[in-house]
Amino acid sequence: MNVYIYISGDTEDIPEMRSLKNIDKAFVCMNLPYTMPVESAANAVLEFKPDTVYPYHYRGTEGLSDVNKFKQLVNEGDNSINVELLNWYE
Repeated sequence: MNVYIYISGDTEDIPEMRSLKNIDKAFVCMNLPYTMPVESAANAVLEFKPDTVYPYHYRGTEGLSDVNKFKQLVNEGDNSINVELLNWYE
């Protein structure tokens, strides 16, 4: 069985990410000013609909991005997407 994993890396909300299909696990970064805000990340995830998404690389110059808000936005838009919040930072 193939498992398809997407790792966003340092990117913004780009059409190539939104057009992904059949992603099992996605790692999506969100940290201003380097990548995208929480709302853009959630909106993109709702478009390409991975089975599970892991927000990561969410510490920016102003502190940590609100990953709980990300989870809320994704789950309100599509509760079939599993949002896993891991403790990346101590």
